[in-house]
Amino acid sequence: MKQVIVEAFGGIDRLQVHELPTPEPGAGQVLVRVTSIGMNHAELMGRRGEYKLSTGEPPFVPGLEAGGVIEAVGEGVDTSRVGQRVALGPDVPRSNAGPHGGTYRSHMVVDADIALPAPDAIPDDQLGALWLPYLTAWGCLIWKQNLQPGQFVAIPAASSSVGLAAAQIVKDAGAVAIGLTSSPGKVRALESLDTARFDHLVTTHEPDGSMRKWNRDLREITDGHGVDVFFDPVASGAYLTTEVRSLAMHGTIWIYGLLGEADKVDVTPLIARLGSIRGWVLTGGFDDPAARRAACQAIFDRFADGRFKQHIAGTWKLDDVREAHIEMEKGNHIGKLVLLP
Repeated sequence: MKQVIVEAFGGIDRLQVHELPTPEPGAGQVLVRVTSIGMNHAELMGRRGEYKLSTGEPPFVPGLEAGGVIEAVGEGVDTSRVGQRVALGPDVPRSNAGPHGGTYRSHMVVDADIALPAPDAIPDDQLGALWLPYLTAWGCLIWKQNLQPGQFVAIPAASSSVGLAAAQIVKDAGAVAIGLTSSPGKVRALESLDTARFDHLVTTHEPDGSMRKWNRDLREITDGHGVDVFFDPVASGAYLTTEVRSLAMHGTIWIYGLLGEADKVDVTPLIARLGSIRGWVLTGGFDDPAARRAACQAIFDRFADGRFKQHIAGTWKLDDVREAHIEMEKGNHIGKLVLLP
């Protein structure tokens, strides 16, 4: 089997592809031949040493998502599962879990209940690209926020895989999806995609990189009501201040990432609007096992009937993981980047 190891924190040169014996599943486990690995910004942070909570210390195997085909089963597992197409669930072992943690590998041994049978409608190159975008958005917007029909939801980083998933979830709930993105070029690109289910798209920055007064756009779109829910991975300075100014009464800003640089935020309007700023993370935040299983099934069901559809921005072989990380660091892609072992 092949696996990628981060031998020390640093640049892409720290990513090394190794050949190792293919492991065998133990009791209650399955061996999955990985067909796709969803890439996430967290892996850039992990490689650089900025996400030790997930990675631990080097050496480690990066990666948070994977899916594929069951090749072998351990004692106590139904042998009919051999050949089954599966998406590895959100409890897949992380990089800090020792030799079996991290998903940048061609084969992976996991507990059988983590390998979730996938609908035929999900292509092989997407089996490992579902949970971080869709479950992150579903857990926050549906499970925690209890999103209601007609509410206005603003989605910064609209071109990201999580942003695209969030728009589909918002539309499925009967709410209004407003995508926020940094440039007119990304607006045009999103308008051309059938996977970008936004009702409105707003450009947040000028060509020179300065920020527009985009709270005025949101006021106009919502007819003065304001935004009921922000689902935000940027969460910084003037950007967050503009979100606070754009809130509806009793509105909520959910922060699930920290892409922006730390800076001062004016929260004064938050008081007048009786609003709130809350944090969200998939691991730990979605801590109800029954609710998480129900969410996984709901996402599968919507892929099966076509309501949800993933957009793949690019694919790389596992041997080309360095090139894939270079592309992800540029931040110009729309949708999901995927490794194909």
